[in-house]
Amino acid sequence: EVGFLFGVAGRMLLGAITALAACRFLGLGMSRERRALRAYLAAGLGIFSAMLAVYWAAQQIHSGWIAVVFGTSPLVTALMARLWFGGRPLSLHRLAGMGAGLAGLALVFKSGLRLDASAALGVLAVLFAVASHSLSALWVQRIAAPVPALVRTSGGLLVAAPLFLLAWTLFGGGWPAHIPPSAGGAILYLALFGSVIGFALYYQVLQHMEATKVALLTLVTPVSALALGHWANDEPLHAPILLGTALILSGLALFQLGDRWWG
Repeated sequence: EVGFLFGVAGRMLLGAITALAACRFLGLGMSRERRALRAYLAAGLGIFSAMLAVYWAAQQIHSGWIAVVFGTSPLVTALMARLWFGGRPLSLHRLAGMGAGLAGLALVFKSGLRLDASAALGVLAVLFAVASHSLSALWVQRIAAPVPALVRTSGGLLVAAPLFLLAWTLFGGGWPAHIPPSAGGAILYLALFGSVIGFALYYQVLQHMEATKVALLTLVTPVSALALGHWANDEPLHAPILLGTALILSGLALFQLGDRWWG
């Protein structure tokens, strides 16, 4: 209703202001140590690239589809960790899990091509967001800056917010003539719970667990998002999407838990 660039730019700007205010209230100073600055950059670039792609994709495909495709992040994170950061080797069950996940993704993608040509670009945009998010998580964890999670969130939002404002200024079409209460409420909710609380909790977990394990959080979203999207937004649930979702979830389970089953 207000344009996706205005929505995401407003969310991140309000999130940055709120996060900085929370840091000040809690007596947490913004570290300017070199590793901290690198962590802010890694987090901010990941937030900007991933969220921009997701917000654009939301104009092309249903929210449930986004959750399904984003559910591949454990596979992408583990693959990146192995190729670029010397992570765990890709055993047979992990390769089989990746194959099942890719097969499920192909079903979702194929369904999107049949329903609407723009859905293919939407799926590709979410895949780009997954790659950006996974790379950012691994980069932040590799830097291992000794700063609190809320400070890291504030730093990341300080990097991302100006980039979003620039994108909105160049391509967003200016200030909306009217901001409906539902759109304004959604921006405020996502700024507080999605950007500040959600990111801070995410980075807190990332400080204590491997990025590949943290990525398992996305396992809970596809089924719930498909159900909520169908119930709240009347988003269709076609057989190929349901079958593709089942394959993705099965592949993720095999990828992450196969060593326990066959260990």
